[in-house]
Amino acid sequence: MSVVVVLEGAGPGRFTVAVSPLAELAAGLHVLTGHGHHAEHAPWAREVARTAPAAFRAGLRRFSPLWTALRWRGFYTGLAGPAGRSAPGSVPAGPTPLPALSPLAPLSRLPLDHFAELTAYSCASGYHGYNFDRVLRDPAQSAALRHAASGLPEPHLELAEALLRDPEALRADVLAFLDLCRPVFFGALWAETEPLLARAAHRVRQRLADDGPVAALAALSPSSVRLADPPRVVFDKVHHAVITPARTPVLLIPTRYGAPHLVVKNEPGLPPVLHFPVDAPVVGVTLARSRMLALTDPSRVRLCRLIARQSMTTADLADRLSMTRPQVSRHLRALRDLGLVRTERNGRYVHYGLDLDAVDRIGRDVATALQY
Repeated sequence: MSVVVVLEGAGPGRFTVAVSPLAELAAGLHVLTGHGHHAEHAPWAREVARTAPAAFRAGLRRFSPLWTALRWRGFYTGLAGPAGRSAPGSVPAGPTPLPALSPLAPLSRLPLDHFAELTAYSCASGYHGYNFDRVLRDPAQSAALRHAASGLPEPHLELAEALLRDPEALRADVLAFLDLCRPVFFGALWAETEPLLARAAHRVRQRLADDGPVAALAALSPSSVRLADPPRVVFDKVHHAVITPARTPVLLIPTRYGAPHLVVKNEPGLPPVLHFPVDAPVVGVTLARSRMLALTDPSRVRLCRLIARQSMTTADLADRLSMTRPQVSRHLRALRDLGLVRTERNGRYVHYGLDLDAVDRIGRDVATALQY
């Protein structure tokens, strides 16, 4: 499946690039809940968990459906979008101080029905096929929420029941937990991370202005594809969506702790959001899959075993493998195009060697690409 951003008639002015402490808080909580997926930040996550008070650890489990599989839209609340439009996106672009996690204010002002609708989508881990706009008053919607949440791991159903039982109390509990995040870990994290995000946002704004939306959006992901007629960028994701910035302005928010995920928020009736990693993975899912497939061919595996030990010429490989030189050349070209073979010219000879670092990264690249 894929997320398609159709860019016909959409100039740079249809995009807002913003830095958001609330969105980065969501990314940090995601890492703390599943740091096995984020090796770079695992030591930090283990240290936070070790030193955090019991109330924080309890909240991290209780509210985890808000930031695990489906990122809660409440984390993208309070941004002034293009042309001054108020939109649930994040906070204004530029340096963003963090006095007592001030971005929580928009969450406290969300109408209760809207808070319930957005929270229900996270409890159900999806919004396609669901309608929770009256989940607090419509028994059919309440039943649909319970049914969807019951098929997911706890605490999804626990959170859904709390929402249906007393949404005001749940919102107060969520806000209290998010406020607790500041002294536990987020105050220090934001002070370190905000300058990096500000620089990344500036680079994307500059690229939008200099190269246009197609180039700027394609650069956000190694799994992106540019297509024409109409001009569009396609992101390889596990869900399908079509975003049309000419009709609905788009919010772009950089993240450090959200890497490697590219989070696309496209709930009905709300401005789309692309929460993109500052350092996008080098290898996308298509390249990772192609590298794995390249090493399933028995002849190619034999060739790789030879050049893993010593660089060799096409002629040497043909002799040792009982293959023709054109056959060897085709295999080498395929491996070289995938970045698995390096070449070195010595006089009139070209020696081919296996890039062991690239092969060693295949497993990690696959894991990263599957999360992206």
